[in-house]
Amino acid sequence: MKLVTDQMQQRLEVPIYPKRIISLVPSQTELLHYWGLGERVVGITKFCVHPTEWYKSKSRIGGTKTVDLEKIRALKPDLIIGNKEENTQSDIEALQKEYPVWMSDMQELEDVWEMMASLGALLNVEQESQILVDRLKEDFLSLETTKESPWRVAYFIWQSPFMVAAANTFIDALLRVANFENVFAEEPRYPAVTIPQIQAKHPELILLSSEPYPFKEKHIQLFQEMCPNAKIEIVDGELFSWYGSRLLHTANYIKNLHKKLGVKN
Repeated sequence: MKLVTDQMQQRLEVPIYPKRIISLVPSQTELLHYWGLGERVVGITKFCVHPTEWYKSKSRIGGTKTVDLEKIRALKPDLIIGNKEENTQSDIEALQKEYPVWMSDMQELEDVWEMMASLGALLNVEQESQILVDRLKEDFLSLETTKESPWRVAYFIWQSPFMVAAANTFIDALLRVANFENVFAEEPRYPAVTIPQIQAKHPELILLSSEPYPFKEKHIQLFQEMCPNAKIEIVDGELFSWYGSRLLHTANYIKNLHKKLGVKN
């Protein structure tokens, strides 16, 4: 066993070479696959839809916020990987009584680099982790070359009630890196907002995320009536909120989004 510290500054003992891993975090499940961990991952959640072959073949232990403790016990894990935001505190505390649970806490891109380095060392894939981090840093550095003033943006994650991504969220961090100014950046986390509150912010751009609420083209008219002077775009929520290997596609996606938006009026 070895002693490690997770991103919530919790110290835990883990096996030298974890062989029965359960992931409670969809983006990190995909990361484990990218690192080639294969049969070492024995359990995932019902929301771990990537990669498809794991979703079809791996044992599912419930949802990210509704884990089934009995299913987890049956899999006899020697390491569980969770996340502060995506999993419930009560579930994690229950699991910590029986298993080592390594927790991530993601608010900035720097947290992603640290998570990948720490998990890479923990799972004995340091080289694979370093290669991925170096590539992602280079990708996102290419976004910082723009000198144009940022679009004032509202990023919606839910419809009834309207909810937006605000301060201290990974989505807000990506918006800043992408040269977007979050009009709700002074609000905490994921606030519910009213139509008058939205209109008072005068967003130039409204981004409707494909997850967790599945916004589609049919929702655009509602927001256009609400903010007639704003541009409205449906965006891939996974590329703005998944903090694993899916980030390999995010920088180019953002560049293409800017091309589509064109020059501000």
